[in-house]
Amino acid sequence: MSERGEIIARRWIDAFGKEQVISDASRQAVAAAMGDDAPPPGVHPDPVRLVHPGDPVDAGGEVTLEDGTALGAIDRLPDDLPPGYHHLATDLGEQLLILAPPRCHLPDGLRAWGWSAQLATSRSRASWGIGDLDDLRRLAAWSDAVGASVLQVSPLGAPTPRSRPEPSPYFPASRRFRSVLHLAVPQVPGAQAIAGQLAPLVAAGEALNTDRLVDRERVLATKLHALELVWGSGAGKTATAQAGIEVLRHDLGDALHQWAAYAAIGERHEGDWRRWPEPLRNPAGTEVAVLAAELADRVAFHEWVQWLLDEQLRVAGEQGPALVHDLPIGFDPGGFDAWTWQQELANGAWLGAPPDLLSREGQEWGLPPFSPRRLRAAGYRPFIETLRAVLRHAGGLRIDHAAGLFRAWWVPAGSASSLGAYVRYPSEELLSVLALESVRAGAWIVGEDLGTIEAGVRETLAARDILSMRVVYFEEAPPATYPYRALAVVGTHDLPTVAGIWTGADLADQERAGVPPDHAGDRLLHDALGRITGLPAEADPHDVILAAYGALAGAPSAVVTATLEDALALPDRVNLPGTIERQRPNWSIALPRPIDDLEGDTFAAKLAAKLRAARPSPAD
Repeated sequence: MSERGEIIARRWIDAFGKEQVISDASRQAVAAAMGDDAPPPGVHPDPVRLVHPGDPVDAGGEVTLEDGTALGAIDRLPDDLPPGYHHLATDLGEQLLILAPPRCHLPDGLRAWGWSAQLATSRSRASWGIGDLDDLRRLAAWSDAVGASVLQVSPLGAPTPRSRPEPSPYFPASRRFRSVLHLAVPQVPGAQAIAGQLAPLVAAGEALNTDRLVDRERVLATKLHALELVWGSGAGKTATAQAGIEVLRHDLGDALHQWAAYAAIGERHEGDWRRWPEPLRNPAGTEVAVLAAELADRVAFHEWVQWLLDEQLRVAGEQGPALVHDLPIGFDPGGFDAWTWQQELANGAWLGAPPDLLSREGQEWGLPPFSPRRLRAAGYRPFIETLRAVLRHAGGLRIDHAAGLFRAWWVPAGSASSLGAYVRYPSEELLSVLALESVRAGAWIVGEDLGTIEAGVRETLAARDILSMRVVYFEEAPPATYPYRALAVVGTHDLPTVAGIWTGADLADQERAGVPPDHAGDRLLHDALGRITGLPAEADPHDVILAAYGALAGAPSAVVTATLEDALALPDRVNLPGTIERQRPNWSIALPRPIDDLEGDTFAAKLAAKLRAARPSPAD
């Protein structure tokens, strides 16, 4: 990691097993995007060091523990040094000393099953046009009742402030703060006290459920109006609310106030912070502080909203099943995380993927990458803060594109996706941070390791007790051969549902969206289902779903999940990659029935029984 020439790859092995050479032009463009971030001339300590108890300390250095305990000038780290982020100060500078457990949290003998839910589209009769955190509580309670011990939920990150919120949960303004869209307004303390005032908004919110598509613009306007009424009643300024906000402020640090200031400013100057007046683009600038003070009441409002979201998420997590959150690989370049971490991000390149089986042209996601060197110089603060925030009230965490902990495909701005280059990251240090935060949170980790994965990555993840992902459609071997350290699934949110494949409905969906139907890919998926189920082509899709998940449940893997879409035998997939909103309403097609009806759904009960029989809970 010492020189940029070692960070940017020259060669790589593609998804088809062929060696590819990265052109000098691509490497130079990526190097330019990375910028001149080398330390100034002179002798400087390495900003980060992984340590063990008893390790020697540089002469003249003073060690301070994470909790503030000063050990002074010592020659060797104590034998009882606790795990954590400690600091060594020398005349030459400071060094972060990370003592981490060797592996992530993984309960002994974990053998769980559960559901995977897209919260936005999982509505109840009490929803206001979008699934909310009280709906998540309902789903968790139902999951517990049918014997599930896991409930995996889509990313909950806040979208960039604009009247028309971004539909994809994988393009958030922040991965650290939650979306107000998912707040259940009727459950907010103080809402009942002004029930008369809120009645028209309750009716308007519930009326949004009549549209099969989630209308985030109208949901946002309705919920904000209602929350402003509750806030205006004084409910957010009670002793209970203020004490709760103070706890959240303690746990999240200065970021909570900074988020609230960003949200308030973003309402005045809608959208992308890069288009705000120049002085407001610097989060540490005087102008931001002055405007935040001017908008003090609105800033306090947004802090209160985050506390409400945190409380409702806590209640959902207390229903029994472990909530498994989802960490997107990146964030909106015009959003909060990019605003606050400008100095740690590359400028002039986007995260993406090289050509592979899913896209022969490669992919460019419009997400800004972290500079490896700047991330280390910041003591991994962005990564640590993100993990701590997303692990709140979590029993597990799925990390999207976990191979990015090792290397990431950077696409120079304006270039074809295929003309990118791999940039290497300090994986040992990142994995150590992940292990430390996982153990502290008591949450197990899933690393989504699909796509083009370099040799040795899966073995390294397994050695760290990070679960792999095994997707039936992509595995030639049967589920009985899957590894223990894995989350086993039939499909993902980017793939067709079982019914969509088996009936041909997904091909028709592609055609309606203006995408050339992928008949070859559909045949591969159809054949995979036939192989795992042993059923003929004329079999009923309900029988195919039960057989597929019955086979999957027999896998020795630690965790197995089924999607709610398959539990309801739906033909519509959640997301059709390569399409935009005017082609297809990705992330917005709500379940056709309210989740209240799951309790009496015969087929969902059959699927739960199939999974429960193969993977009984300890209580059984």
